[in-house]
Amino acid sequence: MRNRLINWGLFIILCIIWGSSFMLMKVGIHELDPYHVASLRLFSAGLVLLPFAFRAIRQIPRDKFWLVILSGFLGSFFPAYLFCVAQTKIDSSLAGILNALTPLFTIIIGVLFFKLKAAPNKWLGIVVGFIGLALLPFAANKGISFKDFSYSLLVLLATIFYGVNVNMIGTHMKTVNSINIASLAFVFLIIPSSLILYFTGYFDLDLDNELVIRATGASAVLGMMGTAVASILFYMLLKRAGALFASTVTYGIPFVAIFWGVIDHEVITFWQVGCLGIILGGVYLANRN
Repeated sequence: MRNRLINWGLFIILCIIWGSSFMLMKVGIHELDPYHVASLRLFSAGLVLLPFAFRAIRQIPRDKFWLVILSGFLGSFFPAYLFCVAQTKIDSSLAGILNALTPLFTIIIGVLFFKLKAAPNKWLGIVVGFIGLALLPFAANKGISFKDFSYSLLVLLATIFYGVNVNMIGTHMKTVNSINIASLAFVFLIIPSSLILYFTGYFDLDLDNELVIRATGASAVLGMMGTAVASILFYMLLKRAGALFASTVTYGIPFVAIFWGVIDHEVITFWQVGCLGIILGGVYLANRN
């Protein structure tokens, strides 16, 4: 009983942290350039995981070293920027809904490129999920708008990167400790994120300005909690409860994102919630044993 309570506690904490990440991005880009927010997120995550990286360098096999670095770019670096740029035009709640498609893209990429065998229920789940996705543009408060929906495609691209990364780790890095993968990948990303901060003019801003400090703080919390701490908690849940239970975190994230959207007076329609239900139904079907 105690173990189950701990597992559900980790589950709820992860849903809250990851679901709140979309609102933290929104707070950051309100005052900062989206490239600043993403870079601060990666930089902060790298600093938090720095103590773990020294052990990771010794323990990760040399033939896996560059795969870990590639994992950092596919699973964190590119998605961080794609999400931030997308949220300059779309609501944080919509970004949270679209993020729920990650498991479906994981299955599709696994079948196409990683020799994953997909049962009929997985294909049914993929079809149902994409029906929900196709209906989303028509569910907006002001009707369909392909101008803004094009920014939603950036989120979809981020979920595709997530799908590639999950399959790559599952196929080529089964024997590598998960925390070692995360710590080395994020610490390596300190370098490019610092360069982007410099060349995009972050250090030329008035860093004593209260609004800049607030946006910087939100971006840093996003990196420390939404990336570094959440990654460690997820790996803990994965080892304690197994992959199937851990993967269901995907179901809770959009609802937390929608909650924060409502608090921030974002317009969320009944039809958008309905599309979320269709997407999550597809995810459920695709992940059934």
